[in-house]
Amino acid sequence: MGDASRKVVSDRGLKPALQPKIEVTNFPDGGDLEFRMELEVLPEIPMPDFSGIELERLRAEPADEEVSKILETLASRNGELADVTEARPAAKGEVMVCDFAGSVVPDLLTNGPALGAVPGLPGQAPRGWEIGLSAGLTSEIAAIGTEDALPYVDLRISGTASEAGWVQVFLEGAKGIAAAPGATQSLTVSTKVNAGSLPEGTQGKLGFNFYSLGQDSVDFLDMQREAFDVTAGRSTLVFTFPGQAEIGACRPFIYLHGITSGAAVEFTLRLGPARLFAGTEEPALSPFAGGSATDMPVEVGGAGFIPGFTEQMEGMTVGESRDIQVVFPIDYGSAELAGKRAVFSITGKKLQQRVPRAIDDELAKAVGQADLAGLQAQVKEGLQREYDGLARMRLKRALLDKLADQASFPVPEGMVEGEFGQIWQRVEADLKAGRLDSDDAGKDEATLREEYRGIAQRRIRLGLLLSEIGRTNNIQVTPDELSGALRQEAMRYRGQEQQVIDFFRKNPEAMENLRAPIFEEKVVDFILELAKVSERQVAPTELSEA
Repeated sequence: MGDASRKVVSDRGLKPALQPKIEVTNFPDGGDLEFRMELEVLPEIPMPDFSGIELERLRAEPADEEVSKILETLASRNGELADVTEARPAAKGEVMVCDFAGSVVPDLLTNGPALGAVPGLPGQAPRGWEIGLSAGLTSEIAAIGTEDALPYVDLRISGTASEAGWVQVFLEGAKGIAAAPGATQSLTVSTKVNAGSLPEGTQGKLGFNFYSLGQDSVDFLDMQREAFDVTAGRSTLVFTFPGQAEIGACRPFIYLHGITSGAAVEFTLRLGPARLFAGTEEPALSPFAGGSATDMPVEVGGAGFIPGFTEQMEGMTVGESRDIQVVFPIDYGSAELAGKRAVFSITGKKLQQRVPRAIDDELAKAVGQADLAGLQAQVKEGLQREYDGLARMRLKRALLDKLADQASFPVPEGMVEGEFGQIWQRVEADLKAGRLDSDDAGKDEATLREEYRGIAQRRIRLGLLLSEIGRTNNIQVTPDELSGALRQEAMRYRGQEQQVIDFFRKNPEAMENLRAPIFEEKVVDFILELAKVSERQVAPTELSEA
């Protein structure tokens, strides 16, 4: 079949835009195979008049003031620490020598049965939740993060409401959270509902289901629940229940009801910050290995610690003790701490500030240069590379705009649909998560679809044009160029270089992703050699302007 279809295409001199669709129409025993083939073909692409393209290349050079500013920053970063003798609050960038002891806090959102990967998301999220939904509705974890130094999980629920018209979310596994007989249970949970497309009249309840745990069964005993306003943006409800001897476990839930039968439902339910614990007091904190230090210098507001840690040290004074609440990143190196909430009890012992070094040969040697002149030259060269890169980007953008204006040939609809599908998938995710930029935020979905379909058409048309220019002018990516790109890509993964190289060599599509941008840049260079390009000296700030 493959050889036959390829022969049909070859004999007719066709250039398929996409993989042909083949349907077998007749294949009798001992007879010839008959099939029907549908395919979109690439259009005839006329070559633009490159000599008629007029462009302007911007040039910018680093000013002495820019070089001096970078040197001053280097002098400050490499300065020596000196004790602050006056009694005053610590400022960002200063160093507080301190003692601290960290402990993990049990947390409903991050203390689930296990941490596992979520498809389509870059991080991890609690696994093992029991989620009950009415027929016609689906749910997915849309985002995870922190709010007020506490974790939250965003659940995106969408679909069509059934006749029952309810949504129920359980926050733990089948048996819930065990409690000692006679204890009390307290739940504090904040919910944030994006009610943009939530049907009018939807009501919410939050509460507990109580169970007795036998040897072979789990028996439902009782339910306590309280209403909350789903349109208020945020509701915080606190329940405290007296324990009963027969209660062995409880399971908190969020319950949305009153949704009109058949109504379209699409909203985000934010769970967190939340805590569930037995007894009238929070459970004891759990110290963890590596969570304590003595006489540790910490840069106030600096990087390198758990996100949110050093920022909470601003304004701290020597002798002051405070508790700092943080959440370990979901992708934290230690699986035992990833996603967990922690409290650090910290005491400031000494405040220090950096005294900038003199800008001289000794500073240059400290950062790896032979002398000050060499350091100045290095800084200037770095700035020049940055400016040249920005100028190149501006010039290429202007060239593509000129080519797009000249290119009026039709593009295969199948290719446009494929490109639009990829673009719209990202736009839709941003739309649902409320991450659209200011230019798109006020537009309805129909307008956005139309605009991004136009972008897809432009991308396909320019891609076909550049490819044809490269083909007709025998522009090639050399093996050395491709090998260099592969080595550069592998260097991004320290310690895994050989695995990365092997992956690309075994995957032609991945290798093509390395080849394509090199080919495009070479085609652009070819066109620029033939176009009329003038130059204009500008200030560096003009390069970054849109």
